[in-house]
Amino acid sequence: MIGISGSNYGYTNTYATASRPVVNPGESTKVSPGRKSSPAECETCKNRKYQDGSDEMVSFKSASHISPQASASRVRAHEQEHVSNAYKEAASKNGKVIAANVSLKTEVCPECGRSFVAGGTTSTKISYSDESNPYQQNKKSADAAAFIGQNFDIAV
Repeated sequence: MIGISGSNYGYTNTYATASRPVVNPGESTKVSPGRKSSPAECETCKNRKYQDGSDEMVSFKSASHISPQASASRVRAHEQEHVSNAYKEAASKNGKVIAANVSLKTEVCPECGRSFVAGGTTSTKISYSDESNPYQQNKKSADAAAFIGQNFDIAV
């Protein structure tokens, strides 16, 4: 799971207006109606940091900046690390991944109005077979009895 640390949002541009300096080179200097600044001048986007809150060994354990343009791909890649870890854990403990779902959260910067991916969550379900459970052993033998002789080749 990755999310934004702090409360700053924003983007910047390479052009400056007379009142504010450019803090995000390459971004538009146009100020949208109802917004405080343009993407080029947005301090919030410049200072936005992402940090992972899980106990897994994945990227973003310490807060790091991601540009708004790259936020979707970087957060998606980070959440894929969690999915990969679930498959590794299942394989190492004789389990099977039943489901792995990733959801990304988008937000709009309150200062400049640009949309960005604010974070993501990954949920996985892993099924582990318990061979020591007598009910599980009984179920396996009942299944085996039901399937014996169902498939055979007549061509001799």
